[in-house]
Amino acid sequence: MIEEMEDLVKLAKKGDADAFIKLIEINQDAMKRIAFAWLRDENDIADVIQDTILDAYEHIGQLKKAEYFKTWLVRILINNCTKIYRKNKKHSKIEMSADEYTEENWGISGDTESEYTDVEFFDLLKALPEDSRVIFQMYFGEQFTTAEIADMLHMKENTVKSKIRRGKAQLRKQMEREQ
Repeated sequence: MIEEMEDLVKLAKKGDADAFIKLIEINQDAMKRIAFAWLRDENDIADVIQDTILDAYEHIGQLKKAEYFKTWLVRILINNCTKIYRKNKKHSKIEMSADEYTEENWGISGDTESEYTDVEFFDLLKALPEDSRVIFQMYFGEQFTTAEIADMLHMKENTVKSKIRRGKAQLRKQMEREQ
């Protein structure tokens, strides 16, 4: 799969639109989940993904190493999410009820080859503070390293590790209370 991705990136960098579309299709579920963890509004998520795809297409030639395509794409997504989040924060505070955190909202559909089959993961994320949800999604859901997350979110790696540690402790307490 990794070699296929790298081959697709090389083709996309040469202007192959079909290769670029395949790359986006491979990464679309991850993009939806990360955008949802950040924004939680369907319209904003659709906008940010569209902007991210356009930005990535326009700047694919700037990607230095093909193996970092997903990290590069997520960095663009996070930058776009940040813009929309800040704009929304100025206008109003958006809150989502616990019932709205569904499999569908996290970009998981039964007909995709998603790595996520355990709905409990998403239920657990509801208990986390907003800033930790994105980190948990990226670390446990998308398998990014703490260094990659720190780089993408412009944080110190130790901050990311601390948020993961505190989040795990909080989730353990939550699970103990439920049992």
